Amino acid sequence: MAVRGRLTSAVDAALDRSVVLGYGRVGPALRSRWWPADPPPASLAGKRVLVTGATSGIGAAAVEGLLELGAAVHLLGRNAEKVERCVQSTRQRFPGSEIVGEVCDVGDLDAVRSWTAGALERIGRLDGLLHNAGTMTEAREESPQGHEIGLAVHVLGPHLLTAGLREPLAASGAASVVWMSSGGMYGARLHADDADDIEFRHGEYDGVQAYARTKRMQVELAAVWADALAVDGVSVTSMHPGWSGTPGVLEHLPRFERLTRPLLRTAADAADTAVWLIATRPPSRPPHFWHDRAQRPTTFGWQRSGDDAAVERLVTYVEAVTGARL
Repeated sequence: MAVRGRLTSAVDAALDRSVVLGYGRVGPALRSRWWPADPPPASLAGKRVLVTGATSGIGAAAVEGLLELGAAVHLLGRNAEKVERCVQSTRQRFPGSEIVGEVCDVGDLDAVRSWTAGALERIGRLDGLLHNAGTMTEAREESPQGHEIGLAVHVLGPHLLTAGLREPLAASGAASVVWMSSGGMYGARLHADDADDIEFRHGEYDGVQAYARTKRMQVELAAVWADALAVDGVSVTSMHPGWSGTPGVLEHLPRFERLTRPLLRTAADAADTAVWLIATRPPSRPPHFWHDRAQRPTTFGWQRSGDDAAVERLVTYVEAVTGARL
């Protein structure tokens, strides 16, 4: 048994370091032979979960995975018509399940404040929250409040949403918050000397790099939230889904999609760890970053560990512009 454990650990690590095999469809195909057991059937019965960016891709797959385990699921998206279509089609596939459509632009801080107002009375106990909404732009765009759009959608909005839902999450007694990051975050670092340009206002704008850096910010911020919410019995983790052929990848990274198409995992495979984390709440140690049902390092072997000063400045900025303290 010990020999088998060492062997699977070695194969798992090799998959992770290879990137191509670990992040593509080969990863879950092999790892599912030894990773932790699936959640028991109906393990989320009586539980209520909110998924942002829930109308397509990984978010929609996560919704289905949660419904299959018996959860009542709130599908949150920014387009009312798209949300309603998604709710109706999902109800047809899951008759008898509780499926609630929610409309809110996560990148619009005023909209988030309005939506979370009275959440405890409207939703009641919230047992799971998946921050899945995402965006990528070629040119720099701004949110209604004047923030770089990726920063608003990936960092500021989710931070404010988490703060606004703290009471319903605490009411659960055993809630789970998951931040859907990206493997692209490995290519971005936070440094104290670039924290002043958190809004990407200086120099030539690189949409892919801006995306990667906000995904790095998600990982760092999730770890801070994990400490803050532990007193409420709330588990907070972040994860990356690997490479999946989602509509977002097809729209924003068409060349990457063409080159990697034979290797891309399904949206269900990409969403698997998020559903598993919410359903099982496994023990997690800092920095609480997961992929394919296992904790992963947040840096490659040759990279330095995180810059604590940069993380502190990030948190200070996020709290200041959102008005929500951890």
